[in-house]
Amino acid sequence: MDLDLGELNAFLSVARAGGFRDAARATGASASGLSEAVRRLEARLGVRLLNRTTRSVAPTEAGARLIERLGPALGEVEAALDVVNIFRDRPAGTLKLNVPISAARLVLPAILPGFLATYPDIQVEIVAQDSFVDLLATGCDAGIRYDERLAQDMIAVPIGPRIQRFALGAAPAYVAAHGAPEHPRDLLGHRCLRGRFESGRLIPWEFERDGETIVVEPSGPLIVGVGTAIDLLHEAAMAGTGIIALFEDWLRPSFDKGTLVPVLEEWWESFPGPFLYYPGRRLVPAPLRAFIDYVKGHPQ
Repeated sequence: MDLDLGELNAFLSVARAGGFRDAARATGASASGLSEAVRRLEARLGVRLLNRTTRSVAPTEAGARLIERLGPALGEVEAALDVVNIFRDRPAGTLKLNVPISAARLVLPAILPGFLATYPDIQVEIVAQDSFVDLLATGCDAGIRYDERLAQDMIAVPIGPRIQRFALGAAPAYVAAHGAPEHPRDLLGHRCLRGRFESGRLIPWEFERDGETIVVEPSGPLIVGVGTAIDLLHEAAMAGTGIIALFEDWLRPSFDKGTLVPVLEEWWESFPGPFLYYPGRRLVPAPLRAFIDYVKGHPQ
């Protein structure tokens, strides 16, 4: 059976995006073109692959089975075609990275401008989200996560600062009105601004000093989902709404400006920095190989 890779890619893009319009925005193709490509593929295979409604598109059972095998297979095809990149003067192509919001804000700004200047024929696409994802299923070449969230079959390369800390801060007006806690347990009597994981679990506040570790679950007037809404917590803290716990590098500019003051600094927990990770069971595309080499040659 003669199959068209364009049709297969169109089907996979629509299935992943959950709709023709979203897939069109993600791929740069037209929604009508994607629809026609999927229709031709279904006619060629003699089976419906997508259930279409006015509001959504979802794979049929046959479509879901095809996706399971198709994603890795097309990845291998792309890797095979990428082999010719080694014969170019400069690597070219697209590098798609899945990273947490914190890495997009605190790690990549120190790396990407230099990398893109060094490799002008490489385009980088960043997908920023804090939930752990299947890289191959989402079409990403690599991701950035912390050690405790890495799968065992992944290759990990250190990226960014090797030691980070969670810091606590409050506006001077809040400290003047409510005082500053002297021990982590004092936070139970303060207005604390919290973040919540996508799983629904609140982010715990952990503290460490002289070998002693303490975890507290304070309460407060504002909770936001982890992601871009963290900026809202930061703004609320600077307005005097309560105490915030966040990456030290995220809060450092506010400490330097005096819009926030450090709280319980002697208890701030430190932890290893993040890793660039990618599957070890497939060929490494040239853009990713160039990025890995660049990261290794420019330690933070």
